[in-house]
Amino acid sequence: MKVPLRLPDWRSRLNDYLGEVAPADFRYGSNDCALFAAGAVRAMTGHDPAAAFRGAYTTLEGGLKRVRKAGFADHVAVVRTLFAEVPPAFAQVGDIALLDGQGEPVLGVVVGETVACLGPRGLGHVSREHVTTAWRVP
Repeated sequence: MKVPLRLPDWRSRLNDYLGEVAPADFRYGSNDCALFAAGAVRAMTGHDPAAAFRGAYTTLEGGLKRVRKAGFADHVAVVRTLFAEVPPAFAQVGDIALLDGQGEPVLGVVVGETVACLGPRGLGHVSREHVTTAWRVP
C-alpha cells in the first residue's frame, strides 16, 4: 500500500487534528498512540493507514492480535512497511516518531522541537531527544 503525498494545506490540517485530539481521553481502538499517528497521516494526506483497525479492539492485547492477524508483529511493524525510515535528527514536522514509553513502543508525531504523543492522560509533548526511530510521511 502506498501512502499518498501530503495535501497542500497539510500544516493547517495537522494543527486542526491536534486540536481535536487534545481533549480526548486515551482509549484503545479509538484514541491510542498508533491510531493517533495514523490519524495525523490521515489529516495530512487524506489516507487513513489504520482504517481496518479503528474500532476493532478495546485493549492493547486486542490491538496486537488484530495487527498480527493482518501479518505484522506489532503496530511499529505496520509503520515500517508504509514509510521510509529517516534518522531521528532529520525528522520533520508531521513525520512519525517512535519513543520508548517505559518499555512499550509509543508512536508520536513530530511537531517541531517536541513530539506529540498520547498517553494515559491524553495528548502530551515529549522532547525529541527521546525519539529512537523516525519515518518520513511523504
